[in-house]
Amino acid sequence: MKKSNIPDDHADIQPWWQRFVSGLNEFYHAPYRQTMARAVRDEEDFFMLLLFAESLGIDNPASFYTLELQPLFLENFHEWHTRMGMDRCPFDHVGCC
Repeated sequence: MKKSNIPDDHADIQPWWQRFVSGLNEFYHAPYRQTMARAVRDEEDFFMLLLFAESLGIDNPASFYTLELQPLFLENFHEWHTRMGMDRCPFDHVGCC
């Protein structure tokens, strides 16, 4: 007794079609994955610079708005400052290194 109304010869069409669509998705998105990841990292680096610019001695007109975000992003600060080429933490009051 059959449990589904789909005939046996059409039972494999849906999984095949899903595999085909995922393969096309991979084919079209794979060349841009590294470029998009680099763009996201660059945007995050710029955002971190905006957050901590006033603390680094750079004038920031938006420091009033970014000051309250600093505690939220402080745990990512070590990764950011090492990626930017600062071997040691530039702040005296933050002991991340």
